[in-house]
Amino acid sequence: MFIDIDIEKNKIMPIMSYLAYASHGKSKELADHLRAIPGCEVTHSENKNVLILVTDTQNDTEEQCLQEKLKTVESLDWLAMTFGHE
Repeated sequence: MFIDIDIEKNKIMPIMSYLAYASHGKSKELADHLRAIPGCEVTHSENKNVLILVTDTQNDTEEQCLQEKLKTVESLDWLAMTFGHE
């Protein structure tokens, strides 16, 4: 389990990972959109329709905001969390 700890503030900053499935023919658009969201890092998998998304947020409020942004991405067909920490 990977957990980043901000020693100065003594708080836990979760890192989460997902498999992001693009709508048909929208893989590049999805990758570009996700990369534009602060706290998101995107890597292509061998299957070009699936992206690996890693997120890093500073607190619960940022995490909730990120989740709301992800819900609005039209080129995102399906999102599966593969790792997360509450």
